[in-house]
Amino acid sequence: MAQQPLKEPFERIDAAKAKELYDGGGTTWVDVREPSEWNDGRIPGSTLVPLNTLLMSPRKYLNGDNVVFYGAQGIRSAVACEVAAAVGLTKIYNLEGGMIDWVGKGFPVEK
Repeated sequence: MAQQPLKEPFERIDAAKAKELYDGGGTTWVDVREPSEWNDGRIPGSTLVPLNTLLMSPRKYLNGDNVVFYGAQGIRSAVACEVAAAVGLTKIYNLEGGMIDWVGKGFPVEK
């Protein structure tokens, strides 16, 4: 019997799907970039929790579901999604393409 491929414990979404979630409300947005990147621009309403900080104290920062993680390109945020799943979150999204894709689509950014 062939083995089924492992399913990731989070959903990878593009900027268009992320914008739908953003507009619909009810999601928590976590930016896992560094403070200097955050200061250059971020998705309005998001919270900064750099990946290294999240890795050291995940339970301090992660509670509830419907969390969208993003970074510059979606790499660090994928790691954050894995951490979130490991502490029990179930509705987790990774913004593939990160801020680069979000900004490229002309979606809202605050400084």
